[in-house]
Amino acid sequence: MSSAADTTTDPTAPAAGPATDGPAAVADHPRARLLGVLLAVAVALAAVNLRPVVSSLGPLLQRVRDDLHMSAAVAGLLTAVPSFCFAVLGFAAPVLARRFGPIVVVAAGMGAITAGVAARSFAGGTAAFLLLTALALAGVAVSNVLIPVVIKRYFPERVGPMIGLYSMALSAGTALAAAVTVPLTSALGGSWRVGLGIWAVLGGLGLLSWLLVLLLRRDGRRGGPAGVRAGVEAGGRPDVQAGGGPGGQSAAAEAAAGDRLAITRSRTAWALACFFGIQATGAYAVMGWLSKIFQDAGVSAGTSGLLLALTMAVGVPVSFVLPNWAARRGDQRIFVVALAACGVAAYLGLMIAPVGGAWLWAVLLGLSNCAFPLTLTMIGLRARTSGGVSQLSAFSQGVGYLISIPGPILVGALYQSTNGWTVPLGFLAVLLVPQVLIGLRAARARHIEDEVG
Repeated sequence: MSSAADTTTDPTAPAAGPATDGPAAVADHPRARLLGVLLAVAVALAAVNLRPVVSSLGPLLQRVRDDLHMSAAVAGLLTAVPSFCFAVLGFAAPVLARRFGPIVVVAAGMGAITAGVAARSFAGGTAAFLLLTALALAGVAVSNVLIPVVIKRYFPERVGPMIGLYSMALSAGTALAAAVTVPLTSALGGSWRVGLGIWAVLGGLGLLSWLLVLLLRRDGRRGGPAGVRAGVEAGGRPDVQAGGGPGGQSAAAEAAAGDRLAITRSRTAWALACFFGIQATGAYAVMGWLSKIFQDAGVSAGTSGLLLALTMAVGVPVSFVLPNWAARRGDQRIFVVALAACGVAAYLGLMIAPVGGAWLWAVLLGLSNCAFPLTLTMIGLRARTSGGVSQLSAFSQGVGYLISIPGPILVGALYQSTNGWTVPLGFLAVLLVPQVLIGLRAARARHIEDEVG
């Protein structure tokens, strides 16, 4: 079954270059193959770094609060900082990509993640900690928006598998940080500052991979995105061209190019944005508060970290196969309903028997949170071109994260006012009702270009 991610031609792409840049030349060029493999690795390393900024903090949140004298309300604000940064920078990412190229911007995002994670471990107060966390999350935000664009442009025939790789690596990074932060902190002396700062090393690896991609692209001079697509088709692998396109225009610049769409006129775009916002509310509430929920029920800090890790680890295999399954269907409504049902069961279980069924609730929450890779897949399928995906990704994530900002704050406020988790968990369960209703609209097979004329 064909989809928006199949063989659609980008109308903004320049004409093909000379004959020497044809499919055979592209596929046989060693630099192209090397760059293709390296870019796939860079995508995976970037994804691994997009969640430890938040998921490493959850198991250590109580220590951070005690040391920095942070109230529950401010801690709730801290869990909302990701959504705020993602909303603001989500709108800015396409502008930056058009100016500098998406690969350059993602590389800069990796630098911001590394610097912010390293620096916040030295913060002496709540304000500095929040600001430096926001710096790291700014890097996460631009990468969130632009990595799907890079995938659509450089892996046009493999959008499903590459989104699967991206989502799987993202889930793996989240689970890794949640699982090992507490034991790693203990092994390194017990300071939360070391336990959080150590994740800057992982960020440095991601930064290095994207700098290598930039270096290889600047050294090369073969065809642009048309050559990239030819390399994929002829070589049977995601072979990415190294450098400028016809007329000296870089592939990265072309990836961000395209006619502006009146995207606010698209009902599908609005449905995706709202669906994204509601699922992000639940996901960041879980990442920020799940360890605390289990600890308040009598579970140890180490075990609560493992439970959070399990929640994120469930997403590793599911995030790899779900985009492929979803991309093969005409619509994705069955997945919308199934994932929400898992979430409802998990929240009810946490309200009734948080300790007795802890491991089951963690698994169900992990399945529910796979609405994130489902949303990314739908974004890739709901536009015909990489330019359309760029605009839809920015709009859906920008508006979606704006919608999600109040949720984690409200969860923290409800917890503080009621001195328990029944009301906050009930709130998160109720949110899944509009998530399903809106998701059923977003999951219908159509393209935003058809809706905006």
